[in-house]
Amino acid sequence: MPRRLLFLAHRIPYPPDKGEKIRAWHILEHLAKRCLVDLGCLVDDARDLNHLPILQRTCAEVQAVPVGRRVSAALRTLLRARPGAPLSQGWFHHPRLARWVEHGMRSGRWDAAFVYSSAMAPYLLRATRLFRILDMVDVDSAKWAAYAANARGLMRQIWQREARTLFALERLAAARFDRTLFVSEAEAKHFVSLAAEAAGRVDWVENGVDLVRFDPSLPWPTPYPEATRPIVFTGTMNYRPNIEAVAWFAEAVLPSVRTRFERAEFWIVGANPAPAVAALARRPGVHVTGTVADVRPYLAHASVAVAPLFIARGIQNKVLEAMAMARAVVASPPAFEGVRATPGRDLLVAEGAEATAAAVISVLDGRYPELGLCAREAVRANHDWHATLSRLDALLPW
Repeated sequence: MPRRLLFLAHRIPYPPDKGEKIRAWHILEHLAKRCLVDLGCLVDDARDLNHLPILQRTCAEVQAVPVGRRVSAALRTLLRARPGAPLSQGWFHHPRLARWVEHGMRSGRWDAAFVYSSAMAPYLLRATRLFRILDMVDVDSAKWAAYAANARGLMRQIWQREARTLFALERLAAARFDRTLFVSEAEAKHFVSLAAEAAGRVDWVENGVDLVRFDPSLPWPTPYPEATRPIVFTGTMNYRPNIEAVAWFAEAVLPSVRTRFERAEFWIVGANPAPAVAALARRPGVHVTGTVADVRPYLAHASVAVAPLFIARGIQNKVLEAMAMARAVVASPPAFEGVRATPGRDLLVAEGAEATAAAVISVLDGRYPELGLCAREAVRANHDWHATLSRLDALLPW
């Protein structure tokens, strides 16, 4: 009999159109080639249910549970709030999914489990007779701590509480699960520095990029007006770190770039732009696309891709994808962390408005003609999914 594995994810892992879903999909697809996989996941966007046939062809069974709109999910989270528990635990708990997991456990259906994100760990915290791998991806509690550091009043207290309670859950889960994974060696070491008792149970599997899908040699149609110098940022645009990054770039960096290159334009490409992002379109030279059918043409014809993130954990897919498309990339130090590439040869790393503007101008000025080609070679050598996921095979219990 083939081995059977439970795969739990906090969001449906298809389509792979945002960071967390990209990693989840590639790991799921990799595991499904080696054993039977039952997928249990939550669905927070009803449009994603259209992709169920792809998941059903990949997996032996799919239990995809719709969670409704964000407002109703937030209300359920508040109703489920418990002392000492992170709010995210209530957000991602669903009784229907919990019953499905419990029934499978009682029937001895699975030989092992792969749990994607610390928020899903509570579903299997007590499953001691099952080999369990937890992919935390990054130390998510550190993100909430960063939010708290830049907040005041009630929000500061809320973020501090979330950071504290989520870290307690992360620490407990790492103690209970057989293996806990992170997206990079640096992130794994950071967690161990906070929870030394987990040292022997922690490992990492780095993010990769699909070099066939992100192929700059294909005839991508340009989405940009003629004779412009597009600067592109890609990402989900209701995510706070992305919102802060594009607002800062549009306000603090772009004016200096446009002083030197009048036709330089900043294109913010990604779904669900928050009101603060949509408002940036009123600024000279700023475009906000909202959802696009395919991000690759925007990358293929960009003069430069930027990732000026202040808060970033793990490895940024937006950086890997832009590099795979042979684009010159200007990244902040947090966005560069975990990327196996050489600054100055494969991409540019800049901190602060003046340095970031200077880096973008230097690319537009033609001072780095080989940067894009070197970028693609760097991700080919270090971030191909086939290579990064081979590390996962050694962690399976068979």
